[in-house]
Amino acid sequence: MVKLSLALFLAAFFIVGCPDEEKANSMDNPQESAIETKKSQDRPENQDYEKATFAAGCFWGIQAAFDKVPGVKSTLVGYTGGKTENPTYRQVCTDKTGHAEAVLIEYDANQITYEQLLDVFWQIHDPTTLNRQGPDVGTQYRSAILYHNEEQKKAAELSKQNLQKSGKFKKPVVTEIVPASTFYKAEDYHQQYFQKNPNASCHIPEFILKPERIVKTEEEWKKQLTKVQFEVTRKKATELPFSGKYDNFFKKGTYRCIGCGNELFPSETKFDSSCGWPSFYEATSDEKIEKKPDRSYGMVRTEVLCSRCGAHLGHLFNDAPQTPTGLRYCINSAALDFEEKK
Repeated sequence: MVKLSLALFLAAFFIVGCPDEEKANSMDNPQESAIETKKSQDRPENQDYEKATFAAGCFWGIQAAFDKVPGVKSTLVGYTGGKTENPTYRQVCTDKTGHAEAVLIEYDANQITYEQLLDVFWQIHDPTTLNRQGPDVGTQYRSAILYHNEEQKKAAELSKQNLQKSGKFKKPVVTEIVPASTFYKAEDYHQQYFQKNPNASCHIPEFILKPERIVKTEEEWKKQLTKVQFEVTRKKATELPFSGKYDNFFKKGTYRCIGCGNELFPSETKFDSSCGWPSFYEATSDEKIEKKPDRSYGMVRTEVLCSRCGAHLGHLFNDAPQTPTGLRYCINSAALDFEEKK
């Protein structure tokens, strides 16, 4: 199991409030779909993943935090715990619907435990302020753990008791522990808000969000990777053009690092450059990759690496005027793993 380090989550802080005007400035159709939470005995839509639901103030920062956690496979922000069907954001903001801003998580229990998700939850908000996080006030900003089965309920109750006994907070922990109920997807502009709006003011400090750097010996990488994958990602080799499995491949989903699972490129940014290697005009975010000058072989290029495990991915070129960014991330198929969108 991948070990989740919480060392970066040890600093105490308050989430900066999300401006209500900014959040309410969209006219998106909010009644897209209601996602019914599963009964205790049911599995998530992806049979390999479990579900968890948390409310901890403005859902922008909470989603951004959990998106960084290894083992979390997907997140969705929405409204839950209220009485109004298909609520809009404007309705929830009146504090009359009873809904909380929440994040629905799918996670791989082979990579991260529910108890570890609880540890992250406690560290990214103040669980002692009733119906408030920072300047955001109202029941929609309440702290709550919405459990999906009895095992989660027991784990949440024990975790809360241990936190209260730890003495970390002088005030009582007021977090609700309640059964998960109907979860309504929030408007599209709320989803992955920080990826779309990097200058947004509601956020968890960046040092809290950065995932643990993965360091392995050469022998450990050889055991994990195929020969080609090892040569490409750890020795900076380049696969032959038109030989990779993802060159002429355009299914919808997410391209991840073959070494650590770091989310690198969304399929929406992949395009046919006819260069012989998978090409993307934009990464998932600048935090997911590293760029370094590369002067090998008498050329001046920009090397692209995975920010989490340092895997060599390929190179970045400024030669794609047909794309929105003008950029071409030329990436080796051997450095990628693909997760198809369900």
